[in-house]
Amino acid sequence: LASSAEIFGNANHSPQSEQSAIQPSTIYGVSKAACHHLVGMYRMRGFHASSAILFNHESPRRGPRFVTQKIVRTAVAIQRGEAQELCLGNVDTVRDWGFAGDYVEALWTMLQSDSPEDYVVATGHGHTVRDFAGLVFEKLGLKLDDWLRFDESLARPPESFPRVGDASWIKERLGWKPKHDLADLVSMMV
Repeated sequence: LASSAEIFGNANHSPQSEQSAIQPSTIYGVSKAACHHLVGMYRMRGFHASSAILFNHESPRRGPRFVTQKIVRTAVAIQRGEAQELCLGNVDTVRDWGFAGDYVEALWTMLQSDSPEDYVVATGHGHTVRDFAGLVFEKLGLKLDDWLRFDESLARPPESFPRVGDASWIKERLGWKPKHDLADLVSMMV
């Protein structure tokens, strides 16, 4: 199952691991948590079933409604003279962004395992939205602070702890680790 870090909701600690409390706070998170529990039930009945608890994963194919693509598309438009500013809400929100291709390799590795288990799939490194945007703008030869504008209507409630994954279990058990860091990811997306 492609599960989600959204099953942890507004976690009371960071990083989150397979042992973190499942306490979703969104409808999406609730649906993923239900599926996550269903996978566990099937596994108890002898099925080869695992949940990959995926933290944020990006690629150039990411849809335009997500903040990472909004940042990339707006930065490119600014560089071309087609936009005047990048409007964002909480730029201090932390996410553990990884490359989707690396995460697909983690899924494949999980499927090859003789022992099905649940695994957090993450980089283990948290970055703010500002960090991500700064790398994008830098890649395009621009200074983020010259173009960034705060838009309160886009702000979300603050989170108690950063959403960062502890992927030590999948590294220990299956030898998987991500091959790309945030700078690599930004280079692919710009």
